[in-house]
Amino acid sequence: MLQYPPLTLNALHTHPRGSELLYIVQGVLDVGLIDSTNKLFTQTLHEGDLFVFPKGLVHFQINSDKKQTVKAVAGFSSSNPGLIRLPANLFKSGISDTVLQKSFGVTADTIKTLKGY
Repeated sequence: MLQYPPLTLNALHTHPRGSELLYIVQGVLDVGLIDSTNKLFTQTLHEGDLFVFPKGLVHFQINSDKKQTVKAVAGFSSSNPGLIRLPANLFKSGISDTVLQKSFGVTADTIKTLKGY
């Protein structure tokens, strides 16, 4: 059983080896994914709703409610779907600031802010 406390975010991530099926048991959860054409799809899920995050696509979940914890169950199409958390993967992996700066077209100060120092 997954729990999303009030105002929490399951940050941008992907599962490179499996699709994810998310079933909402209690509460309301906002979800989003970015498809292979860089189009953002968002949906507000309610109790009893299902949502599929296709294998390899970047996605997130956020509980925007200030009081209620969301409860959900997730299943995967693989026993080893993998997990790549993009913030950590990009900003805590040792990629040089120069590479990040040029990749995102931002200043060194922005990269430092994103890295948390």
